[in-house]
Amino acid sequence: MTANVRTEDGCRLWAEQTGVGPPLVFCHGGPGVWGYLGPLARLLDGDARAIRWDQRGCGRSERRGPYSVDRFVADLDAVREHLAGPRTAVLGHSWGAHLALRYAIEHPERVSHLIYVSGTGIDPERGWHPHYERNLRRRLGPHLHRWEALGARDRTPAEERERAVLQWSADFADPDAAMTHAEDLATPWLGINHDCNRAVNAEVKHELRTSEIAARCRTLDLPVLIIDGPEDIRPRWSVDSLHRGLTNCRRVSLAGAGHLPWVEKPDDFRTAVTTFLASPT
Repeated sequence: MTANVRTEDGCRLWAEQTGVGPPLVFCHGGPGVWGYLGPLARLLDGDARAIRWDQRGCGRSERRGPYSVDRFVADLDAVREHLAGPRTAVLGHSWGAHLALRYAIEHPERVSHLIYVSGTGIDPERGWHPHYERNLRRRLGPHLHRWEALGARDRTPAEERERAVLQWSADFADPDAAMTHAEDLATPWLGINHDCNRAVNAEVKHELRTSEIAARCRTLDLPVLIIDGPEDIRPRWSVDSLHRGLTNCRRVSLAGAGHLPWVEKPDDFRTAVTTFLASPT
């Protein structure tokens, strides 16, 4: 069932809920893309009422700003209030993992469980991005030249999709299936909001350098599951300080999985998540 959620500043957010069970609100990655977590919602269909939404300016939501972490936290709260009720589990992937963490820090009384999937941590001193860039180029292999050529010029919508598919293929551990998985992620193609991407990424970097997020994590008294794959091209050590700083945290690494572990290890991912959601709060 699809729904339109109106934020307090009048922005229309596309949302969809499927499945039965306790509410579980998803936060997709990016920033600047759309809610690609439909397959994950179907994987958990009998275990949770999955609530997906496209972040503002992205996908099927209204294309308008402002694009800031605080604004996205407020938008997530509007989705929660409109569709999930007073308290919900929250699952975030990649950039969405940071958004879900920030939401739990700001509104702990509204979160029953936090699932942090393939995030990049909170430590500003151990920058993960150079490692990611090296790993990306290495995994692109024969596609590297085409990816770089497309990135060096203005692109048509078809070329924009092509470059995204090439880049996303590096997020999977199995090279034989990587392009198929990346094509699935890009279908349907709803475009990338580069303004949103630049603004939010810059703010997250600034926030990690200047805020007290690590100290605030230590006060977070709710169950957290960190789940990822060791084949992710974003180094997993970037999450170590977050793991250490949380008082009630489990960490699961799914062997043979990359950045989207539910795609490559669906049964193991579902078992980890459903076991965690069944744990007491």
